[in-house]
Amino acid sequence: MRSLFHFAFNVTDLDVARRFYGGVLGCAEGRSTATWVDFDFFGHQLSLHLGQPFTTAATGLVGEHRVPMSHFGLVLALPDWQTLAQRLRDAGAAFVLEPQLRFAGQPGAQWILFILDPFGNPIEIKGFASLDNLYAA
Repeated sequence: MRSLFHFAFNVTDLDVARRFYGGVLGCAEGRSTATWVDFDFFGHQLSLHLGQPFTTAATGLVGEHRVPMSHFGLVLALPDWQTLAQRLRDAGAAFVLEPQLRFAGQPGAQWILFILDPFGNPIEIKGFASLDNLYAA
């Protein structure tokens, strides 16, 4: 069974959201109204609605790092992750967690980065040399 992920959350300004999700991340815009806009988030559907964003805090402990909770993210093949990480650097993105390798030498070794969208919504982006290792223990 193939499925796509849908996630709806709040932002405070749709034009700013369009510049970030469309311009910085390169997501194609879908349907929209005066109160929400959809984006193709690397094959998955994000629906951004006008409203108050989630409250988050750096309470997640992964390895040596505290990460923002709640967060959502993306898993990419390593070459695609490297391209997106460079795109974010070129755009001057403020990293919560700079691009780095986590769990080196282990089955679940992964490249990660954390950013905040302009509304404080945390996004984690992971890169794997082989997507077959996503759930490796």
